[in-house]
Amino acid sequence: MGVAGLTFEDNINRKIEFVNRSLCEYFTKEENYQKKIYEAMEYSLFSGGKRVRPVLALAAAELFGQEESVMPFACALEMIHTYSLIHDDLPCMDNDELRRGRLTNHIVFGEAMAVLAGDALLTRAFEVVLKHSRLSPQQMIKGLAVLAEAAGTEGMIGGQVIDMECEGRAVGKDVLRAMHLHKTGALIIAAVRLGVIAGNGDSEDDWRLSAYARNLGLAFQIKDDILDVEGNTELLGKKTGMDEENRKTTFVSLYGLEQSKKMLEEYTQKAIEQIMFYGEKSEFLKEYAYFLLKRDN
Repeated sequence: MGVAGLTFEDNINRKIEFVNRSLCEYFTKEENYQKKIYEAMEYSLFSGGKRVRPVLALAAAELFGQEESVMPFACALEMIHTYSLIHDDLPCMDNDELRRGRLTNHIVFGEAMAVLAGDALLTRAFEVVLKHSRLSPQQMIKGLAVLAEAAGTEGMIGGQVIDMECEGRAVGKDVLRAMHLHKTGALIIAAVRLGVIAGNGDSEDDWRLSAYARNLGLAFQIKDDILDVEGNTELLGKKTGMDEENRKTTFVSLYGLEQSKKMLEEYTQKAIEQIMFYGEKSEFLKEYAYFLLKRDN
């Protein structure tokens, strides 16, 4: 699916459309006694979004000429990410009422159904890979291990635990960095690692792209923290000022707004430096890092 000569904007739109088509293919609604759960899952999965993680998986695999083969894993990443957002928004977590410009899942479907919708998307992610994988059995097992670890206690869930335990108290830079390398960074790192696996890359490729994604994940979180302070609620699709309201330590609260903006640029540049080895083939990943730096939502 890699197409030479496209502008960056055309290329990213093509990747997002490819992801959305594939999600529609892999996600099927059932008109049965439990149809309400499918409605709740669909509501959040197809509510828009930048599709950052699947796009990164496609872009990493594209370095090795294997964009299409990583798609089941790319869609699984988006399902896991969506489940995490549903649960993050619950009253027992961040208690948010808006996500991507729409009422959050629990506001529409109730708390119990929102919990189940998140659980179901997590389960469906692994079902999609097992049913639709185009990789060898060895690649699929390796990819499933990466996916499971990134979603679990040493990945995204671990980061959420740190986040919850730090709410309402000041934390230092090491804890803040660890929190976001897990909560935000784990799935972003997994995305490029899955691209490497799909493309039969070697350990050096895994190291370079993981370093790219690690820095990109930190830059992504810093940008989120900045947008919570000076972003536009309408553009963001969610309320701003929630970090301060929930008394959370963020890059902005710890370092200040101007220093956070400098750090955003520094981490973005560090990410780009890790992939210069690939020359022109890394152009999309480089432009994507700048795209995320400049985003307004």
